[in-house]
Amino acid sequence: MSEKNEQGKRAARDRLVQQREREKARERRRRTLIVSSAVVGVLGLATVVGVIAANTNGKGGKGKTAGPVVAPSGATGKDSLAIRVGADNAPSTLTIWEDFRCPVCAQFENAFRDTAHQLETSGQVKIEYHLATLIDGNLGGSGSLRAANAAACAQNVGKFSAYHDVLYRNQPPETDDAFGDNAKLIELSKKVPGLDTSAFRSCVEDGKHDSWVQKSNTAFRNGGFQGTPAALLNGEPIFPKKGNEPITSANLKKWVAEANKGKKPGTVTPAPSGS
Repeated sequence: MSEKNEQGKRAARDRLVQQREREKARERRRRTLIVSSAVVGVLGLATVVGVIAANTNGKGGKGKTAGPVVAPSGATGKDSLAIRVGADNAPSTLTIWEDFRCPVCAQFENAFRDTAHQLETSGQVKIEYHLATLIDGNLGGSGSLRAANAAACAQNVGKFSAYHDVLYRNQPPETDDAFGDNAKLIELSKKVPGLDTSAFRSCVEDGKHDSWVQKSNTAFRNGGFQGTPAALLNGEPIFPKKGNEPITSANLKKWVAEANKGKKPGTVTPAPSGS
């Protein structure tokens, strides 16, 4: 009898293990996680875990486009879907795809913000930001879209970089759609001197660049990226690693120096920052 009981217990344990494995498999299908231990110790991060994969139903943000596509001032690149920060004639280009609700994007920014700004303001690179709305599609809500529209509104008055940094420094938890509230986004704009104006408020509240953001998200989904953040140096992926080398601040500087060897830096431009 005791042997049968033991066999029954083992069978129950096996069923429990199998159930847990099935649950883990479902979770893995819902999210693609790229674990990069490369930034261990960078700004106190133990690990960087990225990212939210493009959801399989192909949506991101709210439903259909909200009207004509209106690109923010100075948008560049194919279909004017990139917001450039830094000298136009910088010898290298750092391309970053991000979602303002994505927690790993915030970890990435917090880890590499100072290095990126240093490279940018010294004329070594220009940074081209592309905005996506993956979290809206995966978890519901509109914070990715609303925040991206607000950032585009900030770009209209030359304050994208500062507001971009403020949003990531004040990012709510992933499941909290606080950025879906325009009032919250306007409140955060007060941290960027001169940004909280009637024109900015109207742009945010009217969703002036919503369709542009949605078009950018479509470009992201069609681009074959695994998730956000996606970072490329002169078109070559560098997150979570470049070749066999993991991304670190030191490696990022080295990669840029190697790419720029023999080239003159671009015209230095100051990088505004929010409080």
